[in-house]
Amino acid sequence: MRGTSVVGGATLLSRIMGLARDVVFARLTGAGDAADAFFVAFKIPNFFRRLFAEGAFSQAFVPVLAEYRQNGGLAAVKELNDRVAGALGGTLLLVTLFGVLCAPLVTGIFAFGWWWGGNESQKFAMATDMLRITVPYLMLISLTGFAGAILNSFDRFAIPALTPIFLNLVLIGAATVAASWFEPAVMSLAWGVLVAGMVQLLFQIPFLMREGLLPRPRWDWQHPGVRKILRLMAPAIFGVSVTQISLVLDTVLASFLPTGSVTWLYFSDRLTELPLGVFGVAVATVILPNLSRQHAGGDPKRFRHTIDWALRSVTLIALPAAVALFVLAEPLLTSLFQYGNMTARDMQMAAWSLRAYTFGLLAFMLIKVLAPGYFARQDTTTPVRFGLIAIASKMVLSLLFVVPLHVYFQLGHMGLAMATAGQAAINAWLLYRGLRQGGVYAPEAGWRSFLTRLLLANLAMAAVLLALLHYWPSWHEWPWWQRAWRMGTLVAAGGATYGLVLLASGLRPRHFRATS
Repeated sequence: MRGTSVVGGATLLSRIMGLARDVVFARLTGAGDAADAFFVAFKIPNFFRRLFAEGAFSQAFVPVLAEYRQNGGLAAVKELNDRVAGALGGTLLLVTLFGVLCAPLVTGIFAFGWWWGGNESQKFAMATDMLRITVPYLMLISLTGFAGAILNSFDRFAIPALTPIFLNLVLIGAATVAASWFEPAVMSLAWGVLVAGMVQLLFQIPFLMREGLLPRPRWDWQHPGVRKILRLMAPAIFGVSVTQISLVLDTVLASFLPTGSVTWLYFSDRLTELPLGVFGVAVATVILPNLSRQHAGGDPKRFRHTIDWALRSVTLIALPAAVALFVLAEPLLTSLFQYGNMTARDMQMAAWSLRAYTFGLLAFMLIKVLAPGYFARQDTTTPVRFGLIAIASKMVLSLLFVVPLHVYFQLGHMGLAMATAGQAAINAWLLYRGLRQGGVYAPEAGWRSFLTRLLLANLAMAAVLLALLHYWPSWHEWPWWQRAWRMGTLVAAGGATYGLVLLASGLRPRHFRATS
């Protein structure tokens, strides 16, 4: 709980800065061609970053590092880190060079609709130009993720969690100060991404040095630790990154939809990512090294306890977050983003996709804490199988939802969000069932009463929010300060209602700690 609080608090600060960054983006770009082009150019290195830094690499590296620490001590850990730094850095350099030299090809893969449709050639060219600038961010931020994984493995959670703040600060500066130096202004954001990658990597180096853990890269692909990480990483690329692959498929399909679809999905996804990043990722970050040590130490009882505590933790947060985001979708988006070039229609369209995403929020969080139950045991094959099933399901759901919603209601982007939520639910269920059937996890006592209390608290919270919205219907017409104090009132009233009903139903912090 202490580790989760540290990571969650630091991540909350980062996410608040991220929202400020997105407010600045909305003012600068609106939801036109330039905005769509930048978000594609930003998503491509971000996608691969999550594979290398936060996805397959992290989930394969941390358990192996825990094993070396358990069996070989600090000297073995340093030797492993040196070899991994050489292998990872060399691979990332080659990938980055490929991305720069073949930017039109990469852009065409991720935004096929722009390449296919001749009337989108200007948007395609703009995205390609920006990708050549943003793709080196992949190498820089992946090495940052490698450094963060080392620190997390030694229970130094705060520094990696604080690092993303620098991305937001640099991008805010690029949008507010440097935008006037570029034509079009959105190019300043692409350069901001590159500078932010450098800043984040440099920030972590002194802390690695202080711990005596700064790697000295060695090119050694034959090292048994490196080979084991590669063996675990190959299937984990699919297993842990299903959500990211799904979001890229959304981008590809959205490139066939009307202008603005990519941007609407971006802003609605960003709000869904707020509770997911602050709490879901925080819990997952903390439990992976702990689960890895418990497995390496042969302690299955504590292993089960850790997973059960993580599931209760994310459920406690995910359910009210989903309900609140669904009820407050349009007022929240309007309060944050409807300024400058962003219109009321943009907020209405983004609200439809946000509501659809909320149905998958709990599943997104469950995936974050269920997947480490496999990776900590160095089982990356099973999540791959589940991930491929989920991706196939997502493609079917996308066709079922996107086409009719686009043809009849011009809400094709909402269909993409609905398919993503369905895919997350399928993946979470398969991961949960696999742990149950394998005897790795079994729910502890008290889940029925816990869920009953959550249901009552969420119903009461929704009733209070709907009652207040009945008296405040005209969010598009108000200036920012009126939106701000009303939204603050809604958040306070909803949060207070949720907490008080939980207390009235008998849930106490000591009960929650007892189950953890």
